Amino acid sequence: MTQICVPLMVEDHSETLRDATLAAEFGADMVEFRVDVYFEDHSDDEKGTVEQLQDRIDRVLDLVEVSPLPCIVTCRPHWEGGEYHGDDDERVALFEALGTSDSPPAYIDVELATYTRSKNIRQKINLAVNHPKQVRAVTTRLILSTHDFEARPTDLTRKIIAMQEEPACSVIKIAYRARSIRDNLELFEILADRQKPTIALCMGEFGLMSRVLAPKFGGFLTFASLRDESTTAPGQTTLAELLGLYRFRSITPTTKVYGIIGWPVTQSMSPMVHNAGFEKIGWDGVYVPMPVEGSYESFKATILSLIDQEGLDFVGASVTIPHKSHLSKLATTPSHCITARVKGESETADLSKLDGAANTYFHDGYVWSHKGESGWQSEGQFIYNTDITGISQLIPGLIPDLENKTITIKGAGGVAQAAAVASLNLGSTIQICNRSPERAQGLCDELMSSRDPTWEGRATTLPLADLVPHSADLYINCTPVGMTDGPDPDGLSIPIPDMDSLAPETVFFDTVYNPIETPMLKAAKERGYRTIDGVQMFVKQAEAQFEIWTGSPAPDGLFDSIVRKELSA
Repeated sequence: MTQICVPLMVEDHSETLRDATLAAEFGADMVEFRVDVYFEDHSDDEKGTVEQLQDRIDRVLDLVEVSPLPCIVTCRPHWEGGEYHGDDDERVALFEALGTSDSPPAYIDVELATYTRSKNIRQKINLAVNHPKQVRAVTTRLILSTHDFEARPTDLTRKIIAMQEEPACSVIKIAYRARSIRDNLELFEILADRQKPTIALCMGEFGLMSRVLAPKFGGFLTFASLRDESTTAPGQTTLAELLGLYRFRSITPTTKVYGIIGWPVTQSMSPMVHNAGFEKIGWDGVYVPMPVEGSYESFKATILSLIDQEGLDFVGASVTIPHKSHLSKLATTPSHCITARVKGESETADLSKLDGAANTYFHDGYVWSHKGESGWQSEGQFIYNTDITGISQLIPGLIPDLENKTITIKGAGGVAQAAAVASLNLGSTIQICNRSPERAQGLCDELMSSRDPTWEGRATTLPLADLVPHSADLYINCTPVGMTDGPDPDGLSIPIPDMDSLAPETVFFDTVYNPIETPMLKAAKERGYRTIDGVQMFVKQAEAQFEIWTGSPAPDGLFDSIVRKELSA
């Protein structure tokens, strides 16, 4: 079983013990005492050098003795990402004392670079983990580690072999900064091919997959901080997130992997709702953020690598800005065997039905190639646009007889495309308004060039200056105006006229879901108009994705309650 270790930067003895106790109470298996600063600190300048050293060693020994969990002791030097600026001799003296004490730590972590620096250091560390007088049931074991905070080390393979071949090494630890989520995949292969217990983790914003999916590939342990502000490596998640949000204890080699692909994806609520849904219905799946930078090339390389990764079981993804059009483009390449569908259609749909954008990927079956063949034999790969599904489900509830209604859409991006397709499919006439008239006209022309003859003549553009006096039955904002942390969070995406300017049954629909009540929706409610908030759309499209992936309806009301509770908090 992959263990969870909470690293604690030791500065105060009592505070560290309180945190170790909390880690145990919250479900951790182990703690790591990072004594970099604590051990280097000279608490009394009046003492001699030998006495100072012994005092520091005694403080660490005491901490280990009263630890509520098995522990790793690490004194990481500054040249490998730590805070220790002393010399190797003092650290080695600490390791010797730990290994021969009556209450030893479960492990000491020593950098491969330190271990191989001299024969004398190796001998002393070996003595610490293989002392001839050790008759205790619990002994200290050696973790040999290598870290690179910039990128994958060019000599990674050589380092792994050196750690594998070292008899004193009980556990191998590899950590380096990921430059893309594809860097995680190499670490999964290292775990799958391990010859000794191995910790293999990517650091940084691209490295979360390696931390969450460690049990899928048999990682010895993963690290999780007790609090957001107490992380000891870039990209480290918290213990609460690992156990709660990602359901770490339920991840096994058979667990299916899903994710949200976009840039950025840090603030997305999709992991929260889908993982909760998986738990509710007992689905063996986990959903993780998958940040991919903006180019088509990056998207294509990433998603094909995820599909091809043996043992990953990557079967589904939500795709968001800026990659919705990239997913649709990938599906037009015949060699990738990806089919476009509109949810609810049993037959293959024309790509124009998705209007050049898709937000959902699903693979419902893999066949690994037989000997002599190369790559995956792909079966059942599909893309969908559940934004269209969500909007199509919401509008009829407030506006009957849509074939005789006018819908004004502000925006010309991916969400606006989905709103336009949904509106046209429902029989309405649409007008597209955008601050760039050229983009509005381009979207309109694209819609009218569709193979669907029923759309002909039902899409036109509307100048931005005419938006306010213009009368429509439904206004849909598909721009980021009004979004928290967006370009104009206090802006009014669509000016709201007084009630006597529009029919009282007019509806204002905002696709922005954070905040729940945008400036536009607030103004519309104050003037008595009906509204649809962005949470409703987010939930509907997410529920549609969930059903595509699992074959089961999303738990009734679960997604909506999670999102509203989180946003209200």
